Amino acid sequence: MIEAYEAFHRRIGNMAERAARDLRPKKQPQYRERHDLTKFSDLNLAPKVLKAIEDAGYESPTPIQAGAIPPALEGRDVLGIAQTGTGKTASFVLPMITLLSRGRARARMPRSLVLCPTRELAAQVAENFDTYTKYMKLTKALLIGGVSFKEQDILIDKGVDVLIATPGRLLDHFERGKLILSDVKVMVVDEADRMLDMGFIPDIERIFGLTPFTRQTLFFSATMAPEIERITNTFLSAPARIEVARQATSGENIEQHVVMFKASRRDRAASEKRHLLRTLIDLEGEKLDNAIVFCNRKTDVDIVSQSLKKYGYDAAPIHGDLEQSQRNATLDGFRNGKLKILVASDVAARGLDVPSVTHVFNFDVPSHAEDYVHRIGRTGRAGRDGKTIMLCEPRDEKNFADVERLIGKEIPRLDNPLGTVAEAESTTSHHAPVEVKSEDKPKRTRSRSSRSRKSDKPETAVEATEAKASESQTQEAPEAREEATVAAKTVEAKPESRARERAPREPREQREQRTSQAASDSKSSENRDRNSSSRSRGRRDDDKKVVGLGDHLPSFIALSFDERSAS
Repeated sequence: MIEAYEAFHRRIGNMAERAARDLRPKKQPQYRERHDLTKFSDLNLAPKVLKAIEDAGYESPTPIQAGAIPPALEGRDVLGIAQTGTGKTASFVLPMITLLSRGRARARMPRSLVLCPTRELAAQVAENFDTYTKYMKLTKALLIGGVSFKEQDILIDKGVDVLIATPGRLLDHFERGKLILSDVKVMVVDEADRMLDMGFIPDIERIFGLTPFTRQTLFFSATMAPEIERITNTFLSAPARIEVARQATSGENIEQHVVMFKASRRDRAASEKRHLLRTLIDLEGEKLDNAIVFCNRKTDVDIVSQSLKKYGYDAAPIHGDLEQSQRNATLDGFRNGKLKILVASDVAARGLDVPSVTHVFNFDVPSHAEDYVHRIGRTGRAGRDGKTIMLCEPRDEKNFADVERLIGKEIPRLDNPLGTVAEAESTTSHHAPVEVKSEDKPKRTRSRSSRSRKSDKPETAVEATEAKASESQTQEAPEAREEATVAAKTVEAKPESRARERAPREPREQREQRTSQAASDSKSSENRDRNSSSRSRGRRDDDKKVVGLGDHLPSFIALSFDERSAS
């Protein structure tokens, strides 16, 4: 009996162990660089997609494409991490097009969704879809801010296969009842680290809650901090991790430099820093075909752009506060070569694809070290060489140390082309804007020697006081000047009145004569000042009060009398 009971428990334990083994997640293979896939034809893409790739001039996939496309075609979730400029967009566009080649979209129910952090990146993804779907009947809609809702509603009502959107505008359409996300089969989050930033997490969580649980999710980014990667685990199910290079690394074909800048004076830091930027641009000479200047703040973007244009450089700003039409026109001019220097905030650091950018200037050290990798990734794309120069002030040394720690190497230092602090001060303060950028005309300013000569003249305390009083008196109104004059007379009269009180009493006839003389003098002075002073207008001509004899005048002397009664 006991043996049968033990055998029963043994069988129950074996069954539970097998069930737990079946439920345990299998170890997923890590798709890294695939050297065996040398052509796009080896990736099992649709024939029409391969034909569009051939027309675009591409033959071999990049490492991130070779690693991400096979698991994506299998329907698995993918977490792709690679350097900027390595073709991450095509890594999810090509498999999405192949998967969506079968089926048809219904009104207001897109079949796939691509989320992007910025309007420019969303527009660039839409351009990639147009390139690779030229032989397929797939429809798309671009939902970004700055565009009329009516035009976007018309596209959604017809039904789209691919919906490319920023989170804010997507939720706006959903709240208006114009969009249903229950039929989304493939969902892509581009620039996942920025999308999962604290400002985007509530929107991302809400959008994921509106999509079906059975969807396929693809995450792509150039950087992936550990705390952000933990958040992705809540959205991805056993993803295939494709990491073709160490996280947050820059391309070997990008030449990086930094200039340690210290201003001569605190109030001149901004102008001297802009002068240093112009000098560095001039030193590059013909090697600089076009460049992007990155600033941390939008206000600095406008100021730096205006400064460059003032000194004859072909520059234009782009940041989030500009109208969408103006941003599009600026980007088109930069891509077409009509604009040479683009001054941008980090809105352009994410996903801006201009293959021929030769230089990147970081006017400020980025506040987040990951942004440095995205900024310098705008140059050296598609295997080309690039050069980056960053300006670092003493207050930015902490952020600069974070950047070097992130990329895992020391950035070479460049000598300040303006020389020492004294030379930079004398050079910067005497430059004026000119029409031709190669020639700077000296600006006429008052030198320190003239200011010092002015202060060399000896002045006594009385002279300084009188000079200050005369200067202030010229700026005052006539009424204020009269008040100051009366107050001065009163102050001067006080010691005289005290002296009179201490002196022996004079005869009555002399006192009366002096009193009448003082009254007549006071009356004449009132007549002279009546036109220039508002205070004298209120006085009556028959006012016989004595003025100017002090505060301690005996009361009987101040009494008025009639000469006729006295006689």
